[in-house]
Amino acid sequence: MTAPDLTGTPAGTKGAPSGKRPRLHPAWIVAAVAFLALVGAAGFRAAPGVLMVPLQQEFGWSTTVLSLAVSINLVLFGLTAPFAAALMERFGIRKVTSLALCLIGLGSALTVFVNQSWQILLTWGVLIGLGTGSMALVFAATIANTWFAKNRGLVIGILTAGSAAGQLVFLPFIAALAQNPGWRGASLLIAAGALAVVPLVLRWLRNSPADVGVLPYGAEEPNAEAADAVAADAGTTPPLSGGAGAGVPSPATSDSANAAVRALQVLKRASKVRTFWALAAGFAICGATTNGLIGTHFIPSAHDHGMPETTAAGLLAVVGIFDIVGTIASGWLTDRFNPKVLLAVYYQFRGIGLLVLPLLLGSSVEPSMIIFVVVYGLDWVATVPPTAAICRSVFGADGSVVFGWVFAAHQLGAAAAALAAGFIRDATGHYNYAWLGAAAMCTVAAVISATIRKDAAKKVPAAVA
Repeated sequence: MTAPDLTGTPAGTKGAPSGKRPRLHPAWIVAAVAFLALVGAAGFRAAPGVLMVPLQQEFGWSTTVLSLAVSINLVLFGLTAPFAAALMERFGIRKVTSLALCLIGLGSALTVFVNQSWQILLTWGVLIGLGTGSMALVFAATIANTWFAKNRGLVIGILTAGSAAGQLVFLPFIAALAQNPGWRGASLLIAAGALAVVPLVLRWLRNSPADVGVLPYGAEEPNAEAADAVAADAGTTPPLSGGAGAGVPSPATSDSANAAVRALQVLKRASKVRTFWALAAGFAICGATTNGLIGTHFIPSAHDHGMPETTAAGLLAVVGIFDIVGTIASGWLTDRFNPKVLLAVYYQFRGIGLLVLPLLLGSSVEPSMIIFVVVYGLDWVATVPPTAAICRSVFGADGSVVFGWVFAAHQLGAAAAALAAGFIRDATGHYNYAWLGAAAMCTVAAVISATIRKDAAKKVPAAVA
C-alpha cells in the first residue's frame, strides 16, 4: 500500500478530488515550518539592544562602534534580501533557508570569542547580516506567493509575525543570560535557536506545490485561453497552465540561471516605476523607526533614564507580543482594504508614538509607557502585508524580488538610523533628537504612501519569469 502524501491525496492527482477531501493542504505545513524558521532566525534581532551595555562594560567600546556593527548587519540584511529571493527561485527555498540559519548560528556562536572591535563587526555584522538577510521578510513573501493563491495577505502577516515571535521568545532569556552568566551565554542561545530549526526545514519545507503534486492553496486549474487574455489585459506574463505550480514562479521558470543577474534585471525594471520608489522610501523610514532605533537603542536609552535593562527588555517583549497581533490583523485588513491607505495610517500613528516617547522614558514603568509599547507593537511591522501586496499587484511575477529590493531600502534606513542614533547619543548624551527626527520622518512616509498611484500597474513592463 502506497503511503499518501502530506494532503492524504496520492501524488500526481494535482489536487483533484478523489473521494475524500484532503485533511490539510501542504501549504499550511510549509507555512508552519517557515514560521518556525523565522522564529529561529529572529533571535539576533533581540540581541544588540540587550548586549550593547554588557559589551561596553567589558571592552570599553563606544556606542558608535557597536552601532556600526549593527549597521553593517542591517545593510547586509537588506542588500542580501533581493538576491536571496532570486536564489530561492533558482535553487529552492529549502537549501537557501537551511544555509541562512547555519550562517546565523555560526556568527552568533563565534561571537563568544571576540576581544577586539573588528571581530564584532565580522560576527554581528557580516556573518549574521548575510544569514538574516537570506531569512528576511522577503522569505515570507516568497512562501505566500509560491504556495497560496488566496489568503496571501493573511499568510504574510502570520509569517511576518514569526519574526516578532522570535523576539518575544528570545528577548527575556537573552536579557536574563546577559546578567548571569553573561552575554556569551546569550550569544550561544541565539546560535542554538537558529540551528535547532534546520532539521525541520530539511524535512518539511518543500520548494513548491509541484513537489507534492498539488496546486497552490485556493488555486484552480486555469483555463489557458482565459489566463492568456487576462495576462494580456494586465500587461504581465500569463501564468503557467496545467501544472501544480500554475501562476507562481519556480526555479524552472526563472528568467536567468544566475540569481544575481535576475535580481538586478528586476531592479532595472522596477526602477522605472514611480510606485517602486514610493514603497522604497516609505519602507526605509519604516526600518529606521523599528530595527534601527527602537530595536537597537530603546534599551540603552531606557538605561540612560535609570531603568533596569531587564525591565526595558520586558517592554520590548511586550512590543513583540502585540506585533504578532498587529501584523496578523494587518494581513487580514490588506485582503479587504486599500493597502496604500493602511500604510499611511500605520506610519502616522508610529510618528505620534515617537513624538511622545522622550516624555515617557523614566526609571520606572508608568501606564503611559505601557500604552506606548502596546500601540507601537501593533504598528511594528504591520506595514509588511500592504507593502508586499502592492509589490505583487504592480509587479506581478517579479513581485517577490521587487519586495526584496524594497526590503533592502528598509534595512538601509535601519542601518543609517542605528549609526546616527549612536552618534547622537555620544555627542549629546541622550537620544531625544533621534526620537524627534524619526517622528518627522514617519509623517513624510505617511504622505508618500497616501500618494501612491492606483494606475501604476498599467505602466509596468512585462515581467519575464
